[in-house]
Amino acid sequence: MDVNGKAFRTIWLKADEPTVIQIIDQRHLPHRFVIEDLRTVDDVAIALKEMHVRGAGVIGASAGYGMYLASLEAKAQDKFEVQGFLRAMGAKLCATRPTAVNLEWAVNRQLEAVAPLGNDIDAIIAKTLEVAGAIALEDVQLCKSIGEHGFELIKAISDKKQGDTVNILTHCNAGWLGCVDNGTATSPIYQAHRRGLKVHVWVDETRPRNQGARLTAWELGQQGVPHTVIPDNVGGHLMQHGMVDIVIVGSDRTSYTGDVANKIGTYLKALAAKDNNIPFYVALTYSAFDWTISDGVKQIPIEQRDAREVKYIKGLKDGEITEVLLTPENSPAVNYGFDVTPARLITGLITDRGICPATPEGIANLYPDLSRFSIVNQN
Repeated sequence: MDVNGKAFRTIWLKADEPTVIQIIDQRHLPHRFVIEDLRTVDDVAIALKEMHVRGAGVIGASAGYGMYLASLEAKAQDKFEVQGFLRAMGAKLCATRPTAVNLEWAVNRQLEAVAPLGNDIDAIIAKTLEVAGAIALEDVQLCKSIGEHGFELIKAISDKKQGDTVNILTHCNAGWLGCVDNGTATSPIYQAHRRGLKVHVWVDETRPRNQGARLTAWELGQQGVPHTVIPDNVGGHLMQHGMVDIVIVGSDRTSYTGDVANKIGTYLKALAAKDNNIPFYVALTYSAFDWTISDGVKQIPIEQRDAREVKYIKGLKDGEITEVLLTPENSPAVNYGFDVTPARLITGLITDRGICPATPEGIANLYPDLSRFSIVNQN
């Protein structure tokens, strides 16, 4: 996607130093555009944990490249038992963000790819680089496919409204900043905008880290997409007054039964949409499915983050990014990073293979090759 008219992705190999991974450090957006160098597994782990990068797609890509850096470290440290070292580094990466399934998926994909290579470190380095690049490129292509399928939903609403503006509400940042490119929830929006449909996006601010206000608004603005930032609590009011035509959000983990873990507050938007008969869709790639989980509410691990994120807020003041205390200093706070939206509240899933109901049968019909663990295939 474009940043000041120049094409960028969220993660890439440094052009003149291919042992270094570069990312857009999202902590500084929208006020500063900062590119960060990642040279070690610890660098990647910190970037994941402290949310220099965040969002299912780029979390997976970061884990893939993190395993490439792990193989470089194994050689530099002259590790004798390379496979064990890589497993340990993979576990370190997985511990950083427990809810996002793409992280573990990418690490396991790397470990499976190098397992036949034993301790041949040069072959392992080449393979981890190849797989990391494949994970990143695949995310770009899958997100583009989501956009093509989701475009049809927006077009149908546009046709029904005789070309009038389609108002879309989204939550958090399931945009290209949360992927490698295109995004999941935003991909259909970008497709519609490029093809000349009139769209407008209601952007939830998404407390406590304000990924909507900071990131989604910034990237929509960079692409020229009309949008309005709203407090998280406004969505229900807009729906009651006919100002939302469709809700599209992303997913950090989806059970094979259609329950969706996404940024905290998503569940409340789904409830409001259900009450107002507004279609509520979740956009995701196949890597966000967890084929071992049947009950998302009970089984998906929910990350609890530092209470400081709730008590303090960052913003630009006099040209400097400043942190400000919002609450009484001694008041405790709790910071659940995600909630789970039950499948019964979801109109459908917009995937890289098409749109399906949020049901075991609907998901298995699109992914018969992957849903081997599901009840549908076992019965």
